[in-house]
Amino acid sequence: MLDHWWLVAAWAAVAAVSVAVLVRDLVNRNPEIPGLMRFVWIFTVAYSGPLGLWLYWSSGRKQIANDSRWRRGARSVAHCYSGCGMGEVTGVVVTVGVLSLSNWWVAGVTFSLAYVAGFALTVGPLMQEGVGLGQALRDAFYSETASITVMEVVAISTDLLLAGSAGMGQAIFWISLIISLTAGLAAAYPVNVLLIRWGVKEGMHDPREMASSGN
Repeated sequence: MLDHWWLVAAWAAVAAVSVAVLVRDLVNRNPEIPGLMRFVWIFTVAYSGPLGLWLYWSSGRKQIANDSRWRRGARSVAHCYSGCGMGEVTGVVVTVGVLSLSNWWVAGVTFSLAYVAGFALTVGPLMQEGVGLGQALRDAFYSETASITVMEVVAISTDLLLAGSAGMGQAIFWISLIISLTAGLAAAYPVNVLLIRWGVKEGMHDPREMASSGN
């Protein structure tokens, strides 16, 4: 039922429009949002289209009426999602499309790349703030492991369940990748809310505070 190229084309069009709306708002109405979070939101919306755009609209703009743990969780999971999604897309495309490996290899390589990309997106900014490499790695492991694990277990399982041994030349390969990315996002969101509630993560900064400091 999902193995149709028109579905891929339709989703690509919807995602492209969603990214265009996002970029226009970032440039015209929220220019204070720093480069890293712009990157985070662009990739989140590219992966999940209208759902990613809704997360940005409701939690990532300075125009939100008030902040909350749920909104901090949305920003936090988007941050995790942008990096892990890169790892997942790269892993699936390389292991299935280029190397034609078995599902066990697909799962293992994709899982590893998602961890590398997810940790890098946390470690890099910490080191830019002057944190040493060892401490940055420990902080990333402590704050991101649970979120990345839940996200990738759900995403990779969904992808393999839907696509099986499909190759890049089949529409189901791309449809399953789209669905799996969003499934991972949905699964990791409550995990991030709990991590913030328990004090494991702080969550990304309130965009209204970014706007105030920019002024």
